[in-house]
Amino acid sequence: MSLPAWDDVQPLSLDSAPLPEYGAGSLADLLPTLVAHQGVEGFAPVIPELAPADRNCVFLIDGLGWEQLRAHPDEAPFLTSLIGSSRGGTGRPITSGFPATTATSLASVGTGLPPAAHGLPGYTVRNPATGELMNQLRWNPWTDPRKWQPYPTVFQQAHAAGVHTAQVSSPTFQNTPLTKIALSGGSFRGKLSGEDRMDLAAEQLGAGDRSLVYTYYAEVDGKGHRFGVDSDAWRGQLMYVDRLVQRLAEQLPPRSALYVTADHGMLDIPFDEQSRIDFDEDWELRAGVALLGGEGRARHVYAVPGAENDVLTVWREVLGEQFWIASRDEAIAAGWFGPPDAVDERVYARFGDVIAAAHDDVAIIATEKEPKESALVGMHGSMTAVEQLVPLIEVRS
Repeated sequence: MSLPAWDDVQPLSLDSAPLPEYGAGSLADLLPTLVAHQGVEGFAPVIPELAPADRNCVFLIDGLGWEQLRAHPDEAPFLTSLIGSSRGGTGRPITSGFPATTATSLASVGTGLPPAAHGLPGYTVRNPATGELMNQLRWNPWTDPRKWQPYPTVFQQAHAAGVHTAQVSSPTFQNTPLTKIALSGGSFRGKLSGEDRMDLAAEQLGAGDRSLVYTYYAEVDGKGHRFGVDSDAWRGQLMYVDRLVQRLAEQLPPRSALYVTADHGMLDIPFDEQSRIDFDEDWELRAGVALLGGEGRARHVYAVPGAENDVLTVWREVLGEQFWIASRDEAIAAGWFGPPDAVDERVYARFGDVIAAAHDDVAIIATEKEPKESALVGMHGSMTAVEQLVPLIEVRS
C-alpha cells in the first residue's frame, strides 16, 4: 500500500485531507500485529511487513516525527542507518492517527484501537456527562478512567495469554489515569534516567520466552514545544535519544525485535498574527461557541445549542483556506478518527460540533484561556505529513 500524497492536497475540500492508515499502518496497528505473531488470540498481523519475533520491545520517543528524523541524519546517525532495513526493508513510516497528539496516540498504541473507539480524541474534549472540557493528558477534571476508556489494553490481553509484559518509564507515570487505561498490563518498572530505562527494558525483554516491553522518552517533545524543532536544545535531545536507542539495541536478547516509533511529529509556528489566530480576540470565531477544545492545530469546537450550522459556516468562511473544517458527522464519515463504524456511542458527543484541522503552518490559539499552550514554539495535532508520519525503526537480534 502506498502512502497518501501528503503534499498534493487542496485545502477547502474534506476529501483532500490525507487520512491516517488505520487498519494497515497506524500506531493502533502496531501492538496487535506484534502480539498476533506471539500467538495471542483475538489479534491479526495487520502491518504485513513486520516479521514475527518471540520478544518485542516498543520504544516510543515523544514528538520525534518522521520528517524531523529524516532532516537530521547527523544528529541521529544510528537511527538513520536503520531506516532502509526497517518495516520489511521498505523503510516506510507509519501514521499517528487524528489528532496527532500524545493522549490520543498513547491510547491508540496501548489499546490497539483507533480514537473513534478508545475515546480519547484530542488534548481537551467535552465530557458529555458534565458539559466541561476534560484534559485527557492531565486527566483534569477527574472522571472515572474505566468509564472513560473501558476496553482492555493489548498489554493486559497479552499478559493474560502468558506473555511477559512490562512498561519501563518514568516513575512519575506509574499511577496516572492515562497509564492505567492505555498502557497497563503486566508490571510497571520505573526508572528516572534514560540509560537505566534502556538497561531495564533489555532485562525485561529477556525475562520471558515471549515478551512484550514498552519504554518511553519524553524530552524530545518537551524541547520541541519550548524551543522549536530545529533549536540547539531539540538537536541535543535527538543526539541523546539516538544513543539511547543504540544502547538498547546492543543489549537485545536472542529472538528479539525492537521497534522505535513516536506519537506525533511537530512543526514550529511563527509568532505573528497571521500564523497564530487568537480565538479570544476574534469575535467572529467566538460567536455561537460555548467551548473551545483540542489544541492549536486540531480544534474541537462546541457550539451553543442551535448554533451548530452557523458556527460551521463562519469557521469555513474565516479559516477554510488554511484549515480543513468539518462538522462532527462529516469528520466521522470521512474517517478522520478511524473507520466510521468504529465510533462508540459514548464517544460521539466528545467530538466537536465543528472540527478544525490545520493545513498551513498556522494555529488557533487562545491567549486568555490557554496562555501556556498559546506560547509554545512547536505544535502538532493535525493531519499534515510533518505531524502524522512517525518512524517505525526496526532492530532484530
